[in-house]
Amino acid sequence: MSTTRDTYNLIAASRYNFRQRSRFQNELLQLAGRWGRGRLLNVGCAHGPDFPPFKEPFELYGVDYSAEVLKQAQKYAEKHKLKVDLREADARRLPYENDYFDYAIAVAVYHHIEDKEGRLGALNELHRVLKPGGEAFITAWNRWQPRHWFHKKNYMHPWKSGDKKLYRYYYLFTYGELEKLVRKSGFEIIKSAPEARYKLPLKAFSRNICLLVRKI
Repeated sequence: MSTTRDTYNLIAASRYNFRQRSRFQNELLQLAGRWGRGRLLNVGCAHGPDFPPFKEPFELYGVDYSAEVLKQAQKYAEKHKLKVDLREADARRLPYENDYFDYAIAVAVYHHIEDKEGRLGALNELHRVLKPGGEAFITAWNRWQPRHWFHKKNYMHPWKSGDKKLYRYYYLFTYGELEKLVRKSGFEIIKSAPEARYKLPLKAFSRNICLLVRKI
C-alpha cells in the first residue's frame, strides 16, 4: 500500500510544474515585513514556492520527507536564486537543536499526518526548535469548506497523473480542533483567520485555516 510520501515522490515533478507561486503569497509577504530578518524554517517545504517572500535578509532552512520533492526544491532555489539549507526529514523528528529558529512556516503540512499523536508530536517539535517568543505561520485544510461537507475527516485526496489517480492522506481539521492542538503544544494564538483571498463574512466555510502562533 502506497503512503502519502510515496505519492509525493511520484508527483514531485508535476507539482513543480503546476505551481511556482505560493497560495499564501499575501500572507507570507506580510509576515516577511512583520518579522524583518532572522533564521526561518519551512516545515514541509515542498518544492519551495513559499520561500521567495523571505529571500532577503532571512536565513532559510527547509525540510520535507520526500526525497524527490527536495530535488525539485533545489531546482526551484537555483531558479529563484535562493540560498536555502534543505534537508530530508519528517516533521515529527526535526534535525535541529532546541531554540534554533526565530520563525517558522508550515503550509499544508500537519493535515497529512495520519494519527493524532503524530500531529501533536509534530507541533511539539515545531515548538521545540523555535526560540522563546518565536512565531510560526500554520495552515491546514478546513473541514467545513463546502467541497468537504460529504467527506470523512480522514480523507484520501486524488491527484491525477496521466491515466492514473494517486492519493494523499488528509486529516480535515476544524478551526477549534487545530487551535486546541497548537495550544496543547505550548503555543499562544496571535491570529486565527481564513486565507486572505476568502471574502465571505463567516470564516467557518473558508478553504484554509491560517494560524499565526507564538512560542510561550
